[in-house]
Amino acid sequence: MDEKIYQAVEKIKNATHAIAFTGAGISVESGIPSFRGKDGLWNKYDPSCLDISYFFSNSLKAWKVIKEIFYDYFGQAKPNDAHIALAKLEQLNLLKAVITQNIDNLHQEAGSLNVIEFHGNTRNLVCVGCGKSYGKEIVSNNDLPLCDFCSDLLKPDFVFFGEAIPEPAGSLSFQLAIKSDLVIVIGTTGEVMPACNIPYYAKQNGATIIEINPEESHFTHSITDIFLQAKAGEMMNEIIKLL
Repeated sequence: MDEKIYQAVEKIKNATHAIAFTGAGISVESGIPSFRGKDGLWNKYDPSCLDISYFFSNSLKAWKVIKEIFYDYFGQAKPNDAHIALAKLEQLNLLKAVITQNIDNLHQEAGSLNVIEFHGNTRNLVCVGCGKSYGKEIVSNNDLPLCDFCSDLLKPDFVFFGEAIPEPAGSLSFQLAIKSDLVIVIGTTGEVMPACNIPYYAKQNGATIIEINPEESHFTHSITDIFLQAKAGEMMNEIIKLL
């Protein structure tokens, strides 16, 4: 493993356009469980609450679960060492951008400036009628969030099942992948489409793929060049120490 870490550090040092691609696993050490897997949230909650059709037809029930997961539970989370390390890489001009599948805002809270939120975020809500935008402060535990302008329903500004990837985040993510010469993949299994295609686009254009995951993923034996099997925070701390 030590040799692989040194190899990864050298690749990061020598890259001219490195990016990071992160998934739910990077936030596990912040107390946010992943959605899939043995201890995933979908073993506790019905994922249909994030289906856009269900959201419109069962808004009160959907919002009750959304509040519990994303505003009560996730709202207590703080950035961990992996988030902080990626922000440090950006400050050192060794990382151009973070493309994240996460909606938890932890990359920004850690200090990363160039964050592409592929699936949107929980910070903002948007009216499904007139499009007016609100901050998350409007969310309460008891009331269905409604627009104070047109009285229509408010929706969290992240991607539900059945919705398209927001622009320009979608296009920009693939443009960055094509331009990159190194991708640090952290905490993603590579199962969620179309996000999982991003590292493949980078690989097809010659990028080196460094993967940090506690378990093997769909990337490990297909495109990964250096697989660092470890928790994200621990491994990123090691990398920062050696830079």
